Amino acid sequence: MPSPNPAHTADSIAATRAAILAQSTSHAADYLAQAHARPVAPTPEAVADLPALCGDLPDHPTAPSAVLQQLHLLGSPATVANSGGRYFGFVNGGMVPAALGAAILVNTWDQNAAFQVQSPTAAALEATAIRWIAELFGLPASTGGAVVTGATMANFSCLAAARNALLTRAGWDVENDGLFGAPPITVVVGDEVHSSLIKALGMLGLGRRRIIRVPVDSQGRMRINSLPRLDDRTILCLQAGNVNTGSFDPAAAILPAARDSGAWIHVDGAFGLWAATSDHLRHLTAGYSLADSWATDGHKWPNIGYDCGIALLREPQWLKAAMSIQAAYLQQDGPREPSQYNPELSRRARGVELWAALRSLGRAGLADIVDRTTAHAQRFASSLHAAGFRILNDVVINQVLVDFGSPAHTLATVAHLQQEGTCWCGSTLWQGHTAMRISVSSWATTDADVELSLAAILRAARQG
Repeated sequence: MPSPNPAHTADSIAATRAAILAQSTSHAADYLAQAHARPVAPTPEAVADLPALCGDLPDHPTAPSAVLQQLHLLGSPATVANSGGRYFGFVNGGMVPAALGAAILVNTWDQNAAFQVQSPTAAALEATAIRWIAELFGLPASTGGAVVTGATMANFSCLAAARNALLTRAGWDVENDGLFGAPPITVVVGDEVHSSLIKALGMLGLGRRRIIRVPVDSQGRMRINSLPRLDDRTILCLQAGNVNTGSFDPAAAILPAARDSGAWIHVDGAFGLWAATSDHLRHLTAGYSLADSWATDGHKWPNIGYDCGIALLREPQWLKAAMSIQAAYLQQDGPREPSQYNPELSRRARGVELWAALRSLGRAGLADIVDRTTAHAQRFASSLHAAGFRILNDVVINQVLVDFGSPAHTLATVAHLQQEGTCWCGSTLWQGHTAMRISVSSWATTDADVELSLAAILRAARQG
């Protein structure tokens, strides 16, 4: 057995940690200082340097400072500059300062947020953040839930609770007896349901194809007169914020009768539910409070940073029934235990960053991010329309679809824009149209960013 290292003392450990934190903070500050000036996408040269980080595992230790220096030198340039103000892809937000600072503390604390006894701070702040979000969304006082990795796991968690509730009411114990021989459950979705919800249905054994798809209108909203008959063996999934158009299913017209039918009503509101924080946009979320469950993200509009999703339940006991874990060494009674409502047992204390961002922004700050990014989206739409290009959607929140002519010309425009690097937008195929999708989600986007990006888009359109 090797002899103990005499240099491995409490003082040496503290000194190593202090030095590496100072170095990492310096590198992080350098990275953020360049985020607005550098191309949004990494250059081909930066990506070509990555193999230098991907060789064989060394036989002997490397100094932490050398590892961090290499990581910043070669890794930082090959990232996508989400933290700047001109990334408009995939509904990705930035990271507000309080969340950034909290992330450093969370990593320093290195807490397992599974149980109260492992981290009272993580448990308390997660529960508080969930309560605050339920209040922001105007949800029932009974609402509880879990902080998870993103909308996929939030949808998964909510739908697992729905499956448990409907089958329990039908006399079937799905958690112990599985789905073999269980009473059938019907799942109803809009025809433009997000792929993350379909993935969740597949993971839950409810099937990706055995769903009823309801036709949608020209903005992707579920058509009320096309809804099938609902009953107490039905999960009805509505969408708050179509990923292409930003549109909202007409919840106020659908949900009262759906509740009367006994169906479980789930809302996929990855970013759209945050419209409830805005006095100008809250009307878009009318009726959604009548649902049984809601899935949303923290790393989209509120800009908490990756990763952060929230599962919310009107009756959180159904989530606990679906997610609870039993073991002789685990606390079962007492205050809320986070892991009893979450797919994961060992889990990072991401709820602390969520709490910090919400506490820092407050109601007015959250509304400002939503209102400001929506105004930026409307600026993109009006300017591109004035330049002669077709806007395919009603710009109700932060999503803009632009048609530059033929599909080939639109795709070429997107490619030129991404290569040029001033900003980054993606492409999409929506209702038969090839379009550029502009998703304005970051608190860091300024008026100047919008103007620079508009000029770059128009240059790319001329080249395309």
